[in-house]
Amino acid sequence: MSQKIVGMISGYKGIEQRDWLWKQSPHAFGVWGNIQMIATAPEPDFLLMYQFDFPRPSKPSPWWKSWRQKRSTPKPDIPSLLRNVPKERIIYLLREPPLEEVVPRNKYNYQAASQYCGYISGPDKYAPDPNYMPAIWYVNSSFRELNEMEPPAKNRPCSWITSGIDRTENHRRRLAFLQLLRDKNLDFDLYGRGLPSSSKGFGSVQNKWHAMAPYYYNLSIENYADNELYVSEKLWDALLAWCLPIYYGGSAADKILPPGSFLRLPSMDEKGLEFVREVTSSLDAWHEAKEAIAEARQIILHELNLLAWLSNFVEKIS
Repeated sequence: MSQKIVGMISGYKGIEQRDWLWKQSPHAFGVWGNIQMIATAPEPDFLLMYQFDFPRPSKPSPWWKSWRQKRSTPKPDIPSLLRNVPKERIIYLLREPPLEEVVPRNKYNYQAASQYCGYISGPDKYAPDPNYMPAIWYVNSSFRELNEMEPPAKNRPCSWITSGIDRTENHRRRLAFLQLLRDKNLDFDLYGRGLPSSSKGFGSVQNKWHAMAPYYYNLSIENYADNELYVSEKLWDALLAWCLPIYYGGSAADKILPPGSFLRLPSMDEKGLEFVREVTSSLDAWHEAKEAIAEARQIILHELNLLAWLSNFVEKIS
């Protein structure tokens, strides 16, 4: 079978580059088996709609506000975005968690996608094909480096990369746990954007590797932990950096990663605080998990990888 070109459009800002996802392949130019990922390809064989929000119908405005409608940004013409790819070759993947606040939007996206896409999936029960999201990661090392490396030099116990976003109840619970760790003087290094000054964070990083690789443990706390499908790059990034994740999330991770490759944070309260304190007080847990971490890294790189998923999808329907 000849190699197929996969294009991409997304609702995420800042990933319109031609080389999107290329770092997740050992080969040049985004090649993985039977596919080549070229996000901006004008006439691809397949098209990935990745966390794409379909425009929602506008509510009619009163006549005295109608002048504002003329000045608003025009909504995209969806067929013009699809690059003449037939419906059966258009893939729609939502990857954000089904927080209560966004479920109505997700439902609308799934419904709208059914008009244009042959395959529609997301990590929630509302998707036509509910499933976990294939892996992408945000440590800026090449596939070959990640695949072949031994554990890097580690000299600090624990890090956490998070943000100060507080727009949902889940976000606010995470920030409250962060404050508890600080109030109780837990020894960990904090990175991320928009964090409150009381959190004593070091600010954001351009490459997550720098905030993970020198650490034995990483606090990997999801925005959402209430179903059996959602799991995010918080785990992939930590494991690829050879950290032992202290993970708070749903049960999806238990189904797709080997036992012992991460530890479960029992709760985001005093009990959780004491668990983290005990684990990070020594390096025993990391050394015991080293082989499981190595196995998990290979699963992430070769099986959960979004490029591997796309290659398998193309093979099935070509």
